[in-house]
Amino acid sequence: MFVIVCVLIPRLSLTTAAGDREELLSLPVALAPEPGEAQRVGEVSPAAEAFGIHPGMRLGEALARCPRLALIPPDPAGVDDRWERLLVRLESIGAAVEPERPGLACFDARGLVRLHDGVGGVLGAARGALGAPARFGVAPSRFCAIAAATRARVRRPEVVAPDRSGTARVRARDGRALARAYLAPLPVSLLRARRDLADMPETLERLGIGTLGQLASLPAGTLADRFGRRGLIAHELARGGDTDLRPRPASEFLRESLELPEASSGLQLERGLGLLIDRLLARRERRGRTLRAVVIAATLVQRGGTWRRRVVFREALSDPVRMRLALTPSLALMPAPAERLQLAVERFGPPSSEQRTLLEDPAAARLARLREAVGQARVAAGPEAAMRVLEVDPDSRIPERRAVLAPFEG
Repeated sequence: MFVIVCVLIPRLSLTTAAGDREELLSLPVALAPEPGEAQRVGEVSPAAEAFGIHPGMRLGEALARCPRLALIPPDPAGVDDRWERLLVRLESIGAAVEPERPGLACFDARGLVRLHDGVGGVLGAARGALGAPARFGVAPSRFCAIAAATRARVRRPEVVAPDRSGTARVRARDGRALARAYLAPLPVSLLRARRDLADMPETLERLGIGTLGQLASLPAGTLADRFGRRGLIAHELARGGDTDLRPRPASEFLRESLELPEASSGLQLERGLGLLIDRLLARRERRGRTLRAVVIAATLVQRGGTWRRRVVFREALSDPVRMRLALTPSLALMPAPAERLQLAVERFGPPSSEQRTLLEDPAAARLARLREAVGQARVAAGPEAAMRVLEVDPDSRIPERRAVLAPFEG
């Protein structure tokens, strides 16, 4: 069954940063680079796209193509808040969502088809839960669903299926072939949907490869020689394949904010942060749990827009003193004084009041500490941060066949 559903809300970051200045979206505008980041533009308006400007383009090249291009200060905190609320609404229909980036998310609809009476019912429930204009694509793989969503309309979803209804059941091999046939005439610029492949389309177009069908027809070894591992990933996507979805874990949305009477910086800002930490730890919803990762956000005064920084602790904490020591250096990275400061919990840890046995087994204690370290590493660097080595063929003469990496399960 064709089960991967992609939800696309076009230009979410740009519309959020523009706010009530909707008239700007009819002009050539783009999101300015965030302070301290690479000098590349963010999302762009349709008028800017007419000049050949796309998200991720170098700022100098974008201004050379359109000297009248206006830059809007980004609003990462506002985007994060709005996107989180939309994801929670989408999860309210029972979907296990994997967010790709703000405005783009995918989920597997296999467990929802019977609940909502078919794929059409799932799309209707998702549209009603979001309450915002969105495009939907349904396909056998994640990348194909994203490509379908880019061609869809707000009121007409794009379904990649033999009967165009999404109700047909086929084998996985046939679904892969159908996805490859659908992707063949589409441009290679769709690869920009993957962050690790954002720079590839420009190089491929210079080499004369304009469609995904041409990319799929190339030998995999040739792409590996030119692009390395990224070339193999792009080749697999163009042939209709993709990795399995990794839905985000269900979490609670807990945050505290503080309005600053004057533009604050330095010592005043540190005192405001300490007050937010105390308020956050005192919330009843925390239920004695530690914190693995938090997000500091601020509304800036001089340049406008907002500032946001994610901080992962070295270990799960519930001590306000240690949290201040870990979070205070991040305030020095704020590009301008703030008029509003916010602290939100991104990931909870185990309860801080967990009792221990009188005679604790040393092996069990080491295993518990190892599980905690693995959990903290995955929060900081992703699900593949902790792997284990499994011996497959120790006597093989080829080193790659002697052992493989597998996810560590504590």
